Amino acid sequence: MSVDEQGFVALVTDRLDKAAAAGTRLSFWWRDDDAVAPSPALDRLLALRARYGVPLALAVIPEGAAAALAERLASEPAVAVLQHGWAHANHQPDGEKNAELGNARPADEVLAELARGRERLFGLFDDRLRPVLVPPWNRIAREVADRIPEVGLIGLSAFAEADGRPHLVNTHLDPVAWKTTRSFSGWDDAAATIAPEFDRRIAGDAEPFGLLTHHLAHDEALWHFVEVFLEVVARHPAVAWPDLDRLFGL
Repeated sequence: MSVDEQGFVALVTDRLDKAAAAGTRLSFWWRDDDAVAPSPALDRLLALRARYGVPLALAVIPEGAAAALAERLASEPAVAVLQHGWAHANHQPDGEKNAELGNARPADEVLAELARGRERLFGLFDDRLRPVLVPPWNRIAREVADRIPEVGLIGLSAFAEADGRPHLVNTHLDPVAWKTTRSFSGWDDAAATIAPEFDRRIAGDAEPFGLLTHHLAHDEALWHFVEVFLEVVARHPAVAWPDLDRLFGL
């Protein structure tokens, strides 16, 4: 089945209307990765957030984080900062999938970097920073994940994996075709992801649904998709947008 933009909107609306008819509210959240500094793309992201009145979790890379980013976010009370690893640098051997927090280095070394990153972000963002780790490339070794509370990190967020870990809140829809065009993956792909995810939640699964974006990688097709998606879900009565503290149980 081929789905165009109109079909995608109809599918999402239908699922949410079914949730409303069943007296169910689906929890949504929005995470955007790889922030380091102010940019026109960041301005566009923040403008979209403000237009639809939803909270945003901005995953910031500590090593490259600029004081100017903290200044830019000072007037954005609905934007929370999460820790995006340390430097977004790959340490895995050739032939393996990229990971900064993988198993190629001793866990103590990885945790020391994360502690340094948390200290740096706290110095820049203070109470806007939440104790939540977003692993670069959404990959993290289990030993590292198990030990992040040692460096003051409580929550963890990656992509589409649920292992029963407390304070784990993942994302589920990434509209970028990373392996091919690096543009919008298409309405078909988005619909194929959303339909079973929404159905599972309508059936009673309370897991929050996460939209994952990367503002620095967006072309016009991707910006358009995000706008269409938010237009449908931001104000639907079957959708709730809990704040980050409640979402992660902080």
